Amino acid sequence: MSKNKINTLTGTSIVVANMIGAGVFTSLGFQLVSLHNTATILTLWLCGGVIALSGAFSYAEIGTLIKKSGGEFTFLSRIYHPVVGYLSGWISLTVGFAAPIALSAFAFADYLPVRLISPVWTAIAVILLITSIHTFNLRYSARFQNISTVFKVLLILAIIIVGLYLPANKDNALLFNTDYLWECGSSAFAVSLIYVSYSYSGWNAATYITEEFKHPRKAIPRSLIYGTCIVTTLYTLLQFVFLKHTPLHELVGQLDIATPGIRLMLGEQAATCFGWGFSVLLISGISAMIWIGPRVTASIAREYPLWRFFKARDNDVPRRALWLQFAISTTLLLSGTFEQIMIYCGVLLSISTLLVVLGVILVRYKKKEHPDNTKNFKSPVFPLFQVVFIAASLWMIAFAFLNHTKECMLGLINLLIGYLTYRMKR
Repeated sequence: MSKNKINTLTGTSIVVANMIGAGVFTSLGFQLVSLHNTATILTLWLCGGVIALSGAFSYAEIGTLIKKSGGEFTFLSRIYHPVVGYLSGWISLTVGFAAPIALSAFAFADYLPVRLISPVWTAIAVILLITSIHTFNLRYSARFQNISTVFKVLLILAIIIVGLYLPANKDNALLFNTDYLWECGSSAFAVSLIYVSYSYSGWNAATYITEEFKHPRKAIPRSLIYGTCIVTTLYTLLQFVFLKHTPLHELVGQLDIATPGIRLMLGEQAATCFGWGFSVLLISGISAMIWIGPRVTASIAREYPLWRFFKARDNDVPRRALWLQFAISTTLLLSGTFEQIMIYCGVLLSISTLLVVLGVILVRYKKKEHPDNTKNFKSPVFPLFQVVFIAASLWMIAFAFLNHTKECMLGLINLLIGYLTYRMKR
């Protein structure tokens, strides 16, 4: 069976599933600690979408130029040097997907209204089940991904439609009488933008499985751009709905901002049902990461003998890489260290995406394009979106190093270990 069976719909599903996670339901409360103007909050989420879309345009251009699976591993290896791509792949192989999978699976278990076993073992069982589904073939993976993503989007749309239709709670958090321009220029806005940007991570997901698309030249740009635009719209409207129906004192500093809003809109029983719905919603994201992560490992295994054990046969599912990822996610869950790893992992992945976007500029100006480059996607208004993304990424990386120095140093140690394995490649 040919691997190239994925269409734009499935590609968009993967992007949407990777992007929508717990962040959109948990970060509003912390933003409201320092930011109160509703227009400021909505601007914050729109800015996050613009940054993500800026990255999506760049990845669409590189992805149609270098039509190989593997994401940053493949792109950076060809734009800069194999060692740069290898180190990016090393991060993806070790924790880049395993840690977010562990975190999302734990959140799934934590939000379940009933608890038969401990959250950790529930999370492991969920990862095991979804990994097993993805070991069959591409058709099963695509169907499961499409169905779970449709459920996720329909659930969020239902909340948005009901929230927009119902009259606002009299004691709500909608507020427009504070200084909008001052809040947008404040350090609190900048700090909140970092966490909003993390909520948008996953916009580049389709480039990890480029070779599994029917028509990657068309499907990759459409999947990245459509998916990012859909999520930006959903995210922004969802924040408005929560502000419209929930009192400010029930949101400020709270982690779970969705349940109070649902309870006030539809009642206690609906809030309980939302707990089930939110748990199922997370399955789509877990599935998407389980699908694409092993493709990076398989790409590395094709080029480096050290990892040849995880190499998949042509047109086959990378089953060994899938089970390696399962083992790493399980280890992180049992050790309880994955949250700290997520901090330094996020910084390192931000550096990787920054280098890819910078690579668009280098490729353009050095004219290292493929002979049939006229048919490739071109990022619009070049280099405006690249400059926006690079500037935002540099600022966020610098902030992370200043405020999470220990975690960033652990990330550098992980890179050093990765470099040592690169030297062992032969």
